[in-house]
Amino acid sequence: MSLKSAPKAKSEPSQPETASRPIALLQWYDRHRRRLPWRAAPGEASDPYCVWLSEIMLQQTTVKAVGPYFEKFVARWPDVTALGSASLDDVLRMWAGLGYYSRARNLYACAVAVTREHGGSFPDTEESLRALPGIGPYTAAAIAAIAFDRHTMPVDGNIERVVSRLFAVEEELPQAKSLIQQLAATLLANSRAGDSAQALMDLGASICTPKKPACSLCPFSADCTARALGTQETFPRKAPKKSGTLRRGAAFVVTRGGELLVRSRPEKGLLGGMTEVPGSDWLAGQEDATAKGQAPAMKGLSRWQRKVGVVTHVFTHFPLELVVYTAKAEARTRAPEGMRWVPIATLSGEALPNVMRKVIAHALAPASGRSS
Repeated sequence: MSLKSAPKAKSEPSQPETASRPIALLQWYDRHRRRLPWRAAPGEASDPYCVWLSEIMLQQTTVKAVGPYFEKFVARWPDVTALGSASLDDVLRMWAGLGYYSRARNLYACAVAVTREHGGSFPDTEESLRALPGIGPYTAAAIAAIAFDRHTMPVDGNIERVVSRLFAVEEELPQAKSLIQQLAATLLANSRAGDSAQALMDLGASICTPKKPACSLCPFSADCTARALGTQETFPRKAPKKSGTLRRGAAFVVTRGGELLVRSRPEKGLLGGMTEVPGSDWLAGQEDATAKGQAPAMKGLSRWQRKVGVVTHVFTHFPLELVVYTAKAEARTRAPEGMRWVPIATLSGEALPNVMRKVIAHALAPASGRSS
């Protein structure tokens, strides 16, 4: 669809606007750019490794949450070759708590591929970047623009919001993505493509926010269509989200003195390769008795105690409720096949996803349970 034929954008960029907006955007950015640990200082070249690492971490995650993880990663693995020489278990442990763990597995696979197939240097085109594990169209465009100044505009959630308001794009997401991509490209300067992209990201993060945007401070305030209509907060238009079906299950927390019984999840699938306590299947409509029947069979175990309440967690496609049972094992009790004992004092070094951290905290809390 060409820009002139797009029927659902109320505002089309005229030639003067098209020429002036990129300039105004960069002028705003030069004054107000955010200082981020992965961002190069003005006049300095961006480090492709830092750009890639930050972009993978920032998927579905806030800048505030990513900052400490990014700094831990670059302190431990200062370049892609160092990361590609690490073990997947070490990467998963370092990633634990950041969520969306398939990103960590893809991060490691990509580091290995860049090290082995590209001599430790990231390729500099969108096409070649997209051939790497875990790098999709957006991430490829972001790395190409920011790290290599390729003339392309990556479109993340912040940029979608800015563009949809500037042009009052009535079409709903995700169908509007193609049109928004075309409109966003009109905001690219002839040079400094990476700065243009980061400027739009910063504008969406700090000025054109989802609620109560600070329109008077925006470099596009004079010709923003949504602002003229007074409908800024209604953009971008989004189709109603479908909520997933609640799944239920049980988690079994077994202690042996100062140790905890754990196992590793299968490498593929949800939370692949992460550490967990034994548990039941997670199924919609599962009865508590059915879930409890999947408890690990062990000799020398005390009676299961059901903790009061449930642990709740929301994954991308479904919410989860877990009933938590606790039991104590005798001193010489062996771990069942595929499981192991780990010191509770060193759990922070395990690759525990957030849902398991919740389960363990709930289980080890002093509140009393009831026999079950």
